[in-house]
Amino acid sequence: MIKKNVVEKTSADQEKFLALLNQKKLKFTYERRHIFEEIERLNDHFDADSLYERLKKKGYRIARDTVYRTLPLLLESGMIQKSAGAGKRDYFERVSIKGHHDHMICIQTGKIIEFHSDEIEKLQDEIAHKHGFKIIFHDHRIFGLSKEAQAASANEG
Repeated sequence: MIKKNVVEKTSADQEKFLALLNQKKLKFTYERRHIFEEIERLNDHFDADSLYERLKKKGYRIARDTVYRTLPLLLESGMIQKSAGAGKRDYFERVSIKGHHDHMICIQTGKIIEFHSDEIEKLQDEIAHKHGFKIIFHDHRIFGLSKEAQAASANEG
């Protein structure tokens, strides 16, 4: 029987993640591989605990702490970004789905407005450069009141 060499195809996200792990002298362990692959399958916002539960249901033996320690590496590699969701925990989403964007969150209704601003991105780069600061990733969330919440408040008064 002749074995064919099968070359595993890697995505751009995986290449960036592997490069970061290599730079930090970390290994692409069984656990990190399955965390990475599960996130690649996700199309919605997620938090560390829901990701851990998904992995556990699939029978992977991965510690919750490993999930929590891997997410900052995936943030730094640019595969995921912090997002907004219900509750006070950190939520994440894959950058490749919608591209990088920021969030406005209504503190009364929970409504989330996603937006992208080239002006804000340029300004934060200029500010970082001015201070000799290297941005690895950022989490830009603006909290306030949506139009609906403002209208409801005005009608109550």
